Amino acid sequence: MHTYRQARDIMQRFAIATQLSTAINSSATQPRRYLWTDAFAVCNYLSLYRQSATPFFLQQALQLVSQVHQVLGQERKDSGHKGWLSGLNDDQAQLHPTIAGLRIGKALNQRSEDDPVNDVLEWQQDGQYFHYLTKWMHALNCVSRDTGNGIYTQWAIELAKTAHRAFVYTPATGASKRIYWKMSIDLSRPLVSSMGQHDPLDGLLTYLQLHASAIQYPEIPAEFRLDTEIADMLEICNGISWVSHDTLGTGSLLSDAYKLLQLSDKQHLYQHIKFINLLDDIEQSLHVFVSHNPLQQGAAHRLAFRELGLAIGLQTISKMQQWLKQNSEHFHQQNLLDELLTKLSMFEPIRTTIEKFWLNPKHQTQNSWLEHGDINNVMLATSLLPDGYLQLSWDHY
Repeated sequence: MHTYRQARDIMQRFAIATQLSTAINSSATQPRRYLWTDAFAVCNYLSLYRQSATPFFLQQALQLVSQVHQVLGQERKDSGHKGWLSGLNDDQAQLHPTIAGLRIGKALNQRSEDDPVNDVLEWQQDGQYFHYLTKWMHALNCVSRDTGNGIYTQWAIELAKTAHRAFVYTPATGASKRIYWKMSIDLSRPLVSSMGQHDPLDGLLTYLQLHASAIQYPEIPAEFRLDTEIADMLEICNGISWVSHDTLGTGSLLSDAYKLLQLSDKQHLYQHIKFINLLDDIEQSLHVFVSHNPLQQGAAHRLAFRELGLAIGLQTISKMQQWLKQNSEHFHQQNLLDELLTKLSMFEPIRTTIEKFWLNPKHQTQNSWLEHGDINNVMLATSLLPDGYLQLSWDHY
């Protein structure tokens, strides 16, 4: 109950700080919405709802979904444009709030076509990120999981189809397809052309998650299938090494590995993404993290949300061990998998070290914490109460 109370208090403060209860048209002050943070926040409210059976937390999750769509699904106030990104009238846009994607929610407007690229400034400028959109797809699917309402998964699939059309492309040389890192708000042009290392894996698993979920909801039309998109992602994933030198990236790999297991009984994924190879890459990534030893630095030189992403991912190791015991028939090399997960379990204490450090009020007074306060707080709450984010269903829980 202690971690529940900590997570609850963090998320209640987050709701106040970002004006979650503010009606969009009733105040001159715009609620502070940011797509990555809000995706995790939705899952946190679902965790609190499941733990407490208090409808208030489910209502917060649903209100956050609605507010994200109304804020990030519409034009920026400083853009000179008005209305929904889709150009639909309000009634139609409410039915299809994700059909034109969702803005990141950065402080500054996107650079114009005539502006030169400024690598430092680009991080502060708006647009659309593929890996933020997949996080929102996941959050919407989790809402369907906990409400039984398929409309949220349908919105996630509409978003997946839109994102795929915009971000996935074939280079002029005819090489294998790739994924743009960042697109303009209207999805008409790439702002950053390089590909995120884990975007293909993240995209593949998210598409497969939605594909499997859609079958459970008869109200979702049959044409909402992602076969073509999944085939493209499989092609892009082919031959990629997932070894990461990034703390948050390593945590995401762990979360992806657990997602892979949860989907394997439905999708036979082990035929495409070799689970053993993925665990090998995760082990190498964790050794890279330990060799850099960033946890010995002071709070002023650390980014909490990146470390907390790792803390969240580390909690999947014991879940994967439990899942394999209960579903050993899906995998042929059980002994090797057990051995690999036992090796990974040696890194699990890092999670506690990270959580304790960032729960310390003294460390939360540092600018490194305050400058990213929303995302740090929300991901700390996710690490304290991770199942709303990590569990695709409650069948194996």
